[in-house]
Amino acid sequence: MQFRFRDLRRKEVININDGARLGPVADVDIKAPEGQVAAIVVYGPARFFGLFGRGEEFYIPWDCIQRIGDDIILIDKTFQRREPERKRRR
Repeated sequence: MQFRFRDLRRKEVININDGARLGPVADVDIKAPEGQVAAIVVYGPARFFGLFGRGEEFYIPWDCIQRIGDDIILIDKTFQRREPERKRRR
């Protein structure tokens, strides 16, 4: 199966563990000497309409990819959700 990078960039990444929609593929990590794809990178969610940058990016190893379809890429990876710290009232 062969893909061009521009074809991968148009695909939406969805986690099958929790059904979360992570976003489109932003970058690809390639092993230089072998020429194999090591992972795909998905940018994190935008903060306040993109004015304050983005959240952490998702680094998804190629082994976690379950299926690549026409429109989406299904992955099987658990991500640690960070709970925002709440200020305690005194």
